[in-house]
Amino acid sequence: MSASLVVVLVLVLVEVGFAQPTNNNSNTNTPLRFYCGSNDAMSPTSFSGNLHSTFSQLRSQLSNTGVYYARAQNLENGDAVYGVAQCRNYLSSAECLACFDVSVSVVATCGSANGANVFLDNCFLRFENYDQFYNDPEGSLDASVAPIGICGNASISQSITAFSQEVEELLSDIRVATPRTFDFYTASKRVLPGSNATIYAIGQCVKNVSHAICKDCLSTAYNNLYGCLPAGEGRAINVGCFMRYSENPFFQDNQTINLVPLLVEGSSNRSRIIVGISSSAGLLLLIIAFALWYRRCKAAKAIGEELQGARSYNYQDLKIATNNFSEECLIGKGGFAEVFKAITNTGDVVAVKKLHVRPRAKKEFQDEVNLMSNVRHRNLIQQLGCCIDGPELLLVLEYMSQGSLDRFLWGDKRGFLNWKQRSDIIFGIARGLAHLHGEFHVKIIHRDIKSSNILLDDELQPKIADFGLARFFPDDETHVSTRFAGTMGYTAPEYATRGHLSERVDTYSFGIVALEVISGRRCSDVNYSGPRMDYLLDNAWKLYEVGLHIKLIDEALDPNEYEEEKVKKITQIALMCTQSPASLRPTMSEVVSLLSNEPTLGKRQMSRPTFIDVQRRIHIGGS
Repeated sequence: MSASLVVVLVLVLVEVGFAQPTNNNSNTNTPLRFYCGSNDAMSPTSFSGNLHSTFSQLRSQLSNTGVYYARAQNLENGDAVYGVAQCRNYLSSAECLACFDVSVSVVATCGSANGANVFLDNCFLRFENYDQFYNDPEGSLDASVAPIGICGNASISQSITAFSQEVEELLSDIRVATPRTFDFYTASKRVLPGSNATIYAIGQCVKNVSHAICKDCLSTAYNNLYGCLPAGEGRAINVGCFMRYSENPFFQDNQTINLVPLLVEGSSNRSRIIVGISSSAGLLLLIIAFALWYRRCKAAKAIGEELQGARSYNYQDLKIATNNFSEECLIGKGGFAEVFKAITNTGDVVAVKKLHVRPRAKKEFQDEVNLMSNVRHRNLIQQLGCCIDGPELLLVLEYMSQGSLDRFLWGDKRGFLNWKQRSDIIFGIARGLAHLHGEFHVKIIHRDIKSSNILLDDELQPKIADFGLARFFPDDETHVSTRFAGTMGYTAPEYATRGHLSERVDTYSFGIVALEVISGRRCSDVNYSGPRMDYLLDNAWKLYEVGLHIKLIDEALDPNEYEEEKVKKITQIALMCTQSPASLRPTMSEVVSLLSNEPTLGKRQMSRPTFIDVQRRIHIGGS
């Protein structure tokens, strides 16, 4: 597409907001919708430099085989640029870059506007001078890009009723299946009964949204496309997702994804798909099991390339990247692992965790990493891959320059966090755990939530580390028993003493960490100010009982930074999470709701919490 043609298209789009798709059967990079921000950058020169650098980073990421989603930011000289680009998964790298280049040409006409976005059939590109959409891309909350449906004008040659019913059922299946995939993408086709006509459809969510956001976004997209029927094609555009159907092919027949395993739970249409395969429930289960086994076998063949999010790394490459695991690259050390900063041969900065685990765990470890690499959430550390071909097991993670939360609470960064940052950290940890417990397709119980396992990014947002790895911990003074994998002081009493494991074990640990964030004290520290020595949880409960839990707050905080009622509310929620028995504790999704919605909790009937110290002595709160 020539530059002059792009400019003409953009002028039309700026006026009407979107372009009607053509009836051409080819899959073109025609802009569908385009928007320029209404405000100019403070310094066009510095903003232009940041924008150019951001685009270069995005393009570099998308040039890698199998990479369809990219994020980059540049914050120099006060004119911040946050950029996101995503291609459809049916594209080759060259096709993805071609669509990206057209997108850059389109948004270039915005001049010095400090934000813009463009949506095409094959990709989208967006940049802004604020990070809210960058870290939390909830399209439904974005006023500048309201969800819309774009319907085609071509008439269909088939029965309107049969066509509409088939499209509706296919889109419904796409809507259900897409949030259950590791990369939030599905492509499928459906042959229209009684004819040779085929319907093609895809669904895709922005890669770093949560399962719940993806699900809600696609439900909106489905409703928009339902209004297009019986048109022969339609697109639904949202900041958080994209859905498209057409009677003309826009991806290859061999690029479809089997939806059957993804529809086993929660799909009202799955019976229509599998009717005729077998009337035997046993055979149906066998078919589903085979499909799941086949998907796992495909994942295991990924050597050196991303497949289902995981990658196998070469031991010698990681050894070189960490300067032979030298002390100068060491950034963390625990009872079972050492963590090193590494610069790979591609220039990426990553963290390499060298695990001291039993040799027989290698295959089990690789299977676990393959699963955990599919977990993507803004409050969870991304596990990039692993290496099992050397003398130690190595886990490769995204690098977090700010280090762990405990460093900011009682380490060399003590006093750095203000109350707003602390409350955001508590909320982020809750969201991450809620995702592990209920939003990923497999429930994951962390079992070792503690302040040193919470890492902070450049914006001081929390990311939970070490999920899925607790059962590989060795027996030592920190992880004292083969019956459980946790840390005394943070571990729920029913798990430490009886081995009873549920997601509410993580809820308890979250409550302890939240109290640490509020107070700036370790859970194992004792308060000598009273007639007896009180651990943090003891102290917090006794203050709550007399309505003085505001006194728990870290004295390093400026009282003008916080509202007492909000501090007391979060303290009360933390104590709710530490109640015994475990059934009294809220789920993490309920914790997220409590933190988000209710201004105050009021005085609730709560049970005394139980705390087990590092000597395994049991303390009942307030007694």
